[in-house]
Amino acid sequence: MSLARVCLASQKLFAHRNLINISSQLRSVSTTRKNSDVASASVERTGEAQKIWTTYGFETESDKDDKMHTHLSFFFGITIATVGTVFLIAYAPKDTDWVHREAYLELRRREEAGLPLIDKNFLDVSKIHLPSDEELGDVEIII
Repeated sequence: MSLARVCLASQKLFAHRNLINISSQLRSVSTTRKNSDVASASVERTGEAQKIWTTYGFETESDKDDKMHTHLSFFFGITIATVGTVFLIAYAPKDTDWVHREAYLELRRREEAGLPLIDKNFLDVSKIHLPSDEELGDVEIII
């Protein structure tokens, strides 16, 4: 580092220290009272030393009961929601299990009856009622 830079840095440091010393000697002037000063003044006038609290909305009379009800409500609400959701997801019946079981039972029944495993006529053709050409009229049939 050059000598000029060292001198410049020391001058800046000296000026900064002087500003700190001067600012500590000055007093700040405030025109308005802070909220905490107003609250403490009102408590001092009544003669009671009460802690100012804002209710969470569960209890309006006691701050301890309000805080306790808040914590309990959120703890149990979140716990029940989380555990209940996990329980429902974990123990919900799986549709694939039922489908596979029914398919195996149907295959076994068809093998024992001597029927083909997959029939080309899934439904009995005699039970299907199709409309005649006169009933269809001018309806376009797309196959």
